[in-house]
Amino acid sequence: MRATDWKAHGAGLLICMSAAGAAAQAPATTQASAAPEQALPEQLQDFDAYVDAVRKQFDVPGIAVAIVKDGRIVLERGYGLRELGKPEAVDAHTLFAIASNTKAFTSASLSMLADEGKLSLDDRVIDQLPWFRMSDPYVTREMRVRDLLAHRSGLGLGAGDLLYWPGTDYSNEEVARRLAEVPLSGGFRGQYAYDNILYGVAQLVIEKASGQSYREFLTQRIFKPLGMDETRYNSDALRAGDNVASGHAKADFKDLQAAPRMTWSNVAGAGGLYSSVHDMSKWMRVQLDGGVYAREGDKEQRLFSAKRQKEMWSVVTPMPIAEPAVPELAPVKPNFSGYGEGWQLTDYRGKKLVWHTGGWPGMVSRVTLVPEHKLGVVVLTNAELGGAFQAVTMRALDAYLGAPKTDWNAAYGAALAKSRGKADEDWNQHLKARDATSKPSLPLSGYAGTYRDPWYGDVYVEAAAGGKLRLRFGRTKDLIGELTPWQHDTFVVRWDQRWLNADAFVNFSLTPDGKVREVRMEAISPLTDFSFDFQDLRLTPVAKPDADKKTG
Repeated sequence: MRATDWKAHGAGLLICMSAAGAAAQAPATTQASAAPEQALPEQLQDFDAYVDAVRKQFDVPGIAVAIVKDGRIVLERGYGLRELGKPEAVDAHTLFAIASNTKAFTSASLSMLADEGKLSLDDRVIDQLPWFRMSDPYVTREMRVRDLLAHRSGLGLGAGDLLYWPGTDYSNEEVARRLAEVPLSGGFRGQYAYDNILYGVAQLVIEKASGQSYREFLTQRIFKPLGMDETRYNSDALRAGDNVASGHAKADFKDLQAAPRMTWSNVAGAGGLYSSVHDMSKWMRVQLDGGVYAREGDKEQRLFSAKRQKEMWSVVTPMPIAEPAVPELAPVKPNFSGYGEGWQLTDYRGKKLVWHTGGWPGMVSRVTLVPEHKLGVVVLTNAELGGAFQAVTMRALDAYLGAPKTDWNAAYGAALAKSRGKADEDWNQHLKARDATSKPSLPLSGYAGTYRDPWYGDVYVEAAAGGKLRLRFGRTKDLIGELTPWQHDTFVVRWDQRWLNADAFVNFSLTPDGKVREVRMEAISPLTDFSFDFQDLRLTPVAKPDADKKTG
């Protein structure tokens, strides 16, 4: 989900991947919840001013934060606006897309079914879903339910994400069935590579084992017991009058604008939920209490067993430890890093962290647990800059871990500036290498046609008014844009929806006879979200029907 998922799709604490412009022109409105709050540590006495400074630094219209400590909510507040240019303020009950923070709910659901004996995490996926296929027969046969959760399948980073990103009309099962054609780029259980699509498969396993839709399972088995009345299953479950934020993206990496509200019903197990910090505080409390959500005398009511939680919070897949993007972030470099079952696991100042981030077009977030301190922090934002939720989270962690007061706002701001500089340098290298005097080998009409990738489906290059070309993804309504020559037989597609920030090079490879043999794509900017996995497409021409051929 969005830009290293933050979706912690990989770099997590150490980098922020999008570009920022001027601060959002929104009043610094702060809404405290009606719930009584405990006295905050000294480092958080200026927390409201600090969060508003973060909003300005990273151009984020609205942020919501909740902190739980020792089983109690000590802070839940909203800052800024639900949508730029509108007066409604963010508060503790404002709904945001939590994106990949949904993965922990999917993992917990499987654990609940395992506790009931309805499945085992060691079951082969094909024992639950006999039709399931990966592109390699051995991986198909040996893939276990646990492997669906741990990012070690052999799929590349974000492989197959275009089957749902930024929104397609494929069903959940259609997405899962198309995995049979998605190529593996690594060894099975050989390395960490973040994916989303296998969490969509995990959702189908839950439905098969429980006999319920995933929406029903979450509602009846998790949301109702925990009193998470403000949590919604996908945006199509939002209700009239819901207090919901709008996401915001930087069109062309510079102009902040509201992004369309998305729904990922076809991979909801990977990132479909909307929630508030008020509801997420309940989720953090049950996690920090080992799965217990109610006690009456000696009796406990649990979502999942302590044994299962220990396994969810244990490293399944080791992750490489990246160097800090800038020296200011050296204190957050972990001593260990790994992925468990729906959670990322690292350490900070000698304390184990259990955490995850979420990324969605226009919204990014982070949930962080410090089990040893019974501490949980959730930060939800309605813009795409991960540095904002990182800076807020780290200030809260330092306050409760007794760490020196650090200007994380400046530190993550420096990382952002560096990433923007690298992106500018990368673009300048493209310009330097370009032969602007070159011409396409064929007349533009020679590139028009239907092209097909085995796992995605059909992509169309179509003639348009004025002798121009348009490129359109057949199952993705937002991926449509104009093709313009770049050099030789390489074109650039500029999407009509500028908030996508996913313009791409499109290269046509020709046969010796001057016919298109294959089309390959790759995103132009390193700031483009990795879920635009254009580079994995192998588009080949679809033969036109023979008009002279008679059918009987």
